[in-house]
Amino acid sequence: MQVTTIGLDLAKNVFQVHGVTEVGEIVFNRSLRRAQMHRFFEGLPPCLVGIEACGTSHYWAREIATLGHEVRLIPPAYVKPYVKRGKSDAIDAAAICEAVTRPSMRFVAIKTPDQQAVLALHRVRDLIVRQRTQIVNMLRGVLAEFGIVVRQGAGHAIAFAKHCFEGVEQDLPDPARDIVTNLSHQLVALHRRVLWYGRQLNRAAPLDARVARLRTIPGVGPITASAIVASIGDGRQFSNGRSLAAWLGLTPLNRSSGGKER
Repeated sequence: MQVTTIGLDLAKNVFQVHGVTEVGEIVFNRSLRRAQMHRFFEGLPPCLVGIEACGTSHYWAREIATLGHEVRLIPPAYVKPYVKRGKSDAIDAAAICEAVTRPSMRFVAIKTPDQQAVLALHRVRDLIVRQRTQIVNMLRGVLAEFGIVVRQGAGHAIAFAKHCFEGVEQDLPDPARDIVTNLSHQLVALHRRVLWYGRQLNRAAPLDARVARLRTIPGVGPITASAIVASIGDGRQFSNGRSLAAWLGLTPLNRSSGGKER
């Protein structure tokens, strides 16, 4: 029996593959080690391979596609309705295999390595911005306990931290002064990292014509434009602008039942 469709459930080291024929007969449902993946798919005729969009899914989609298979990534929320009772790797792989064959199924565009590199810049920058916000809040909270008020906003907290480096004395007990000094060092260091990631994104923006076109929209800068391009690529997975807006969450949800429109 020739396999035509495969559902692949990804993991760190042990992967589950579920293969069926054109008429839906199960050929195999087995586990594979990471080192066996390439050899296994090399030995199969061209198949339709479904993968749940998750961590490392874009990498494996590219690797399997280079072996001659058609690979489609499915949003996890769209796979869940096909999961039978209980949950295991084998059941998940079977659900993916069934979901990928549905004619109305929607898929995730496979990202290129360049797209993933830019997205990594955005994710790490976002992490550092959140860490900087945490340090700012902690610094303002500690100082407020001693009657020192720093205005809201990262810029005011960073300015205060730089004053600490210049030797501006604060009326604080010695332990509290040490805490404020350490927090100030952390805050300035994180701020410098945020600026560095911003420069990296600004440097990469002029190299992509799609980013340049998006920047012609009022209010869209290099960071926003590069994030859009890295997330959606060429946008061919969207049939129209409303589909993109729905993907972004800018359209209202329809929760209708019993003839009642909500």
